[in-house]
Amino acid sequence: MTTQDDLLADALTLARAGVPVLMLREGKLPVGNCPACRDSACGDRPNMKAAGPCACPHPCHAWAAATADLDVLLSPAWAAAWREAAALAYHPGGAGLTVLDLDTPAAVAWACHSLPPTRTVPTTRGEHWVYLGAMRSANAVRPGVDIKSHAAYARWLGPGMGAMIPLPDAVRALADRGEEATPPPHRGRVASSSPATGWSRSVATGCRHTERYVRTGLTRGVAKILNHQESGAGSQTFGVARFLAARHTGCPGPCGLDAIARELIDAAAAVGVPPDYAARAVANGFTTAGAAN
Repeated sequence: MTTQDDLLADALTLARAGVPVLMLREGKLPVGNCPACRDSACGDRPNMKAAGPCACPHPCHAWAAATADLDVLLSPAWAAAWREAAALAYHPGGAGLTVLDLDTPAAVAWACHSLPPTRTVPTTRGEHWVYLGAMRSANAVRPGVDIKSHAAYARWLGPGMGAMIPLPDAVRALADRGEEATPPPHRGRVASSSPATGWSRSVATGCRHTERYVRTGLTRGVAKILNHQESGAGSQTFGVARFLAARHTGCPGPCGLDAIARELIDAAAAVGVPPDYAARAVANGFTTAGAAN
């Protein structure tokens, strides 16, 4: 049986190899934010989507707290969290890696047929395929397939077997194809456009708002979701989606809401909300906003 001492020992070994690590509590979730960091009161960490001045010594902010600094890992501020740790995780993007999370036997079979082999790590339901190179994270790019790299964490389940190879273009393309294959949620009278990698003016040609206005609202909304690590992230995702969509009910459209939806879903998934549940929360939020105007 793995103990907290075993988890800390593994964490120190990974950190010495330059891999940013963090502990997980029961349910494979990051530890909750301390009072000073809740609801973005600290300004968030500089490496998050909501870049800010947070200098909190505690392991707050999920994947963004991952570190390879031995002094931080062994600090008194992290000691209590290690005593409650149930698992170990790491930030693949911070280590220059991408993890293809294959969550079903069918997903594993697809990868064996379609992708070049690399290091594999058995999981409880499938496998992790680990590639050299970082990219944008994305959930549900295929049935049972998530991509974990930047702005995400992956559970540490051992070193795995096989040699890691450079991240192939076929994996990078999955993120784009996954978005293209995701049907846009119904939005009532709220107009949208085709999805893109993050919101930008290029996907919001009919929006009446400035780019700064939309980006500020989206950044704050993502921060609110990321700060609900212990509970309520799904409800927060619905509320943020409804609020943001309501801002666009008077726009001639398109407003790029598909891209906004993707960022909200990714944020919810980063704190443990199942991607399908997060997608429904966003779709329902958009629908409610459209029906109310």
